[in-house]
Amino acid sequence: MTAPAPALTRPSAWDRWQQRVSDDGRLARRWTVLAAVAVTLLAAVLRFWNLGHPHALVFDETYYVKDAWSQWVLGYAAEWPEGDDTNDRFVAGETGIFTADEPAFVVHPPLGKLLIGAGMALFGADSSFGWRFATALAGTALVLVLFLLARTLTASTVFATVAGLLLAVDGLAIVMSRVALLDIFVALFVLVAFWFVALDRRRLPDRLAAALALRSPDGEGGYRLGPVLWDRPWLVAAGVAAGAASGVKWSGLYALAGIGIYAVVTDLLARRRAGIRLWAVDGVLRQGPVSFLLLVPVAAMIYLASWWGWLATTGGYGRDRAPTALESLWIYHQGIYDFHVGLDTDHAYESPAWQWPLLLRPTSMYYDQTDAGVQNIYSMPNPLIWWAGVAAVVYLAYRFFRDRDARHALVLTGVAVTYLPWLLYPERTVFQFYTVAILPFTVLALTFALRDITRSPDPQRRLPGRVAVLAFLGIVLLVSAFWYPILTATTVPYDFWRAHNWLPGWV
Repeated sequence: MTAPAPALTRPSAWDRWQQRVSDDGRLARRWTVLAAVAVTLLAAVLRFWNLGHPHALVFDETYYVKDAWSQWVLGYAAEWPEGDDTNDRFVAGETGIFTADEPAFVVHPPLGKLLIGAGMALFGADSSFGWRFATALAGTALVLVLFLLARTLTASTVFATVAGLLLAVDGLAIVMSRVALLDIFVALFVLVAFWFVALDRRRLPDRLAAALALRSPDGEGGYRLGPVLWDRPWLVAAGVAAGAASGVKWSGLYALAGIGIYAVVTDLLARRRAGIRLWAVDGVLRQGPVSFLLLVPVAAMIYLASWWGWLATTGGYGRDRAPTALESLWIYHQGIYDFHVGLDTDHAYESPAWQWPLLLRPTSMYYDQTDAGVQNIYSMPNPLIWWAGVAAVVYLAYRFFRDRDARHALVLTGVAVTYLPWLLYPERTVFQFYTVAILPFTVLALTFALRDITRSPDPQRRLPGRVAVLAFLGIVLLVSAFWYPILTATTVPYDFWRAHNWLPGWV
């Protein structure tokens, strides 16, 4: 007796939609563009709305905004008058009271302040919207770049949208886009560099196979050595972006190092899979130096170009300490290094790097209380996104050691280069908001984890998994809405502000 055929499970409406999109290339492209525009517009609204409030120098804006303006005018940062009223005078419109013949010792490269200064030149040096314009624009672009990177890694517009949405509504990403500090520029340039590396990695197997196809196998029917690949424009572009990150803060150098290591390791593995017998020697001694030349010199040139104003003028700090400008710049860099290594000033909101995954001490950047209520700017990530992202990094590490997936390795490399170096300086004064450079990579890890939940190999678990992911995203949006007034100096009742004190170290 013949057994009856198993009943066919009808695909869900969502699965049918996914199939339709994948079958229709034009529809897929339109859906991708619309999704990218939607999450970017959401990010722009949350970052640019009421951007000029408060009309005051918030937290370290007192350094970066004034340095940015004197650097824009002179080519180098100058000293400002001492006194408690200097910030008030600047905000009131006295923006030319810096002392041109007294250069200031600044401890970060000029590129970030150059970008801030461009916004001030465009909208007015006394415009709080103007001095925050560049950071808001960079924070909006960060969401778009994350969407593009997630789309490259997952080949899924749905989960690229999830990644973009999570970053668009995250509180830390919003705050660091609404204050004129440097960290959002570092986050943007580092993420751009990793996106370019992902594009280079995607092309690598085909490029290697095409180059091998032009060769004749040797006497053993294989290849002893592989080709040396010079035509890798995305790797060069990654060097440009990493050089720009380093031109904002030196922490960008760790990203450059991580990208170089990732490029060499993926080259090695690609050559082994292609059947090259001496793949280790080939990847390290032949392709390795070429990848270095494609990546590092252009990064160095971009970094040096960020100092152009200081090099082209003669009034900058330490400009005449040596016979040549480059020698003087080297001496200046020694002073910057000594400052960073020795920085251990106590601060009420300092948070050592080991605390960052636990989210114990976010930074309050502005607080004002009147009879009308409380205004606060608090660099608080959405707690659900942050803690779930930290857990997802651990999960992704497990997946990488199990599957050896280069996409997982790229995300983990991003987490490593933006977090681990800070653990090397436990005595240095650091803050939780530095994690804005880590945040896009934790969001990527979370995106991979959510994707796996919705794609269970067991069909009976697939629908509950999708419902759970949708519920999680819904709760994330509610939490972000709850925190948004505390991120943007919106006047709220004191009791509402107090309701955000979930942990002893918060607000």
